[in-house]
Amino acid sequence: MRATVQISSRDNPHLKEARRVRDGKEREKIFIEGARLVKEAVRAGLEIEMLFLSKDGVFRAGELLETETSAGIFQVTDSALSSISDTVTSQGVLAIASRPAPGQGKVEQGLANAAVPVVAFLHQTNNPSNLGAVIRTADAAGAAGVIVSSGSADAFSPKALRAAMGSSFRLPVWADADLSDVLRWAEGKDLQTVATEIGATRSYADIDWTRPTLLLLGSEAHGLPKGEMEEVDEKIMIPMETSVESLNLAVACGVILFEARRQNSLG
Repeated sequence: MRATVQISSRDNPHLKEARRVRDGKEREKIFIEGARLVKEAVRAGLEIEMLFLSKDGVFRAGELLETETSAGIFQVTDSALSSISDTVTSQGVLAIASRPAPGQGKVEQGLANAAVPVVAFLHQTNNPSNLGAVIRTADAAGAAGVIVSSGSADAFSPKALRAAMGSSFRLPVWADADLSDVLRWAEGKDLQTVATEIGATRSYADIDWTRPTLLLLGSEAHGLPKGEMEEVDEKIMIPMETSVESLNLAVACGVILFEARRQNSLG
């Protein structure tokens, strides 16, 4: 096992940096909490800069301590750990890693190789847990990637990462994208564009999801801008009981993407 540095003071500069990253004040780095998430990040090839372990966390970290990495490894007291943890009950395994590079190229590569040639675009999704759940759903369905608009929550914030449960490290994520730019990109790649819209009359099941597609999902509160909606090829809805106004974003995305998976598995 690699040697670790002991930290007991909350004022330690490494802990101060961890808190800045956790709070989104250092945009080039991300804060990862939990043994499983940290292991997923390592498997995905993310550059781990610092690894913080409580006494119990040393046992949960397991093979992480044998991994060839230049990361500094710090064993911290429970009190010091609580000063940086983003959860109520921490597993005692936290890491600071370099933020993944912007994913436009990875999304394009995903379109060429994915089981389901659909990219989901999220417009101004402000809830990080919802955003992470969509990324996890898209990964489970075999989609090509997820594009997150500017003005959305950070797809690599601690809450979003926990909700995605490692999918953010496997699935291509293109963040801080402009809707108009994405529509032009889709046109250039010859993607059909399909958007969910309240008042649409065509069912999501009537779309040919075997075609390379950009699926646009607006915020639950405001939907998609009217101007851009005029440029979309198809508007769809999910048939449901009239007593229900709308579905949770991640649920709606899952219903659509698993129909796309069904169609592509038949093909």
